[in-house]
Amino acid sequence: MRVLFVGDVVGSPGREMVKRYVPKLKDKFKPHVTIVNGENSAHGKGITEKIYHQLLEYGAKVITMGNHTWDKREIFEFIDDAKYLIRPANFPEGTPGKGITYVDVEGKELAVINLQGRTFLPAIDCPFRKALELVSEAKKRTPLIFIDFHAEATSEKQAMGWYLDGKVSAVVGTHTHVQTADERILKKGTAYITDVGMTGPYDGILGVDREAVMKKFLTSLPVRFEIAEGRAQLNAVLVDIDNESGKAISIKRIIINDDHVFFD
Repeated sequence: MRVLFVGDVVGSPGREMVKRYVPKLKDKFKPHVTIVNGENSAHGKGITEKIYHQLLEYGAKVITMGNHTWDKREIFEFIDDAKYLIRPANFPEGTPGKGITYVDVEGKELAVINLQGRTFLPAIDCPFRKALELVSEAKKRTPLIFIDFHAEATSEKQAMGWYLDGKVSAVVGTHTHVQTADERILKKGTAYITDVGMTGPYDGILGVDREAVMKKFLTSLPVRFEIAEGRAQLNAVLVDIDNESGKAISIKRIIINDDHVFFD
């Protein structure tokens, strides 16, 4: 099975890049499943029902979230009915939505799990214990298990990769918005990358207008962050998985911007 995972979609520039390039990526690489992290897709914070359906129309099969899951209040109105929208599974019990979903591909199921780290982020339930719980649940149905670990600290992400090595097909990091160059297959067969990167403004700072961010650092005063305008980028990874063992065969980074043009 081949999985295309698109890194954090930020605002309308990110959505436009998904609309423009995901169909081209699908034509070129023929993934069986496309997953998109959409937690920043509504003007940088959260997601709306309209945008959820837009991302599905643009080619996503599953949409994952993160620490901005609840930033748009309307999510409470539709998350329980959104079959292919998952939020971090280690939010406290009783939280709306779900942290795992299954996708059927030609008779094979792919389990997709969303988790959130705790280092430099809100202290929610332990992602490591929740990961084992959900992996045990998923393995009753399929060996094909893909995890989006939305976390700040590189050490926590690496720890999760090694913790789940050989237990899942892939652990890919999101949240920090900068693609890392450490994609690899871990010793027991799990594909890993610390951060897939961001899909959105190319000339901002993590997707935000750079002047506002620099002012914040220079003055330590409150500033209003707005989505940066101008050029855009798309960051993604492509993961090939053995259907029988669930082990990863390969992981490849994808970068599309004005300095790395893959398509006309």
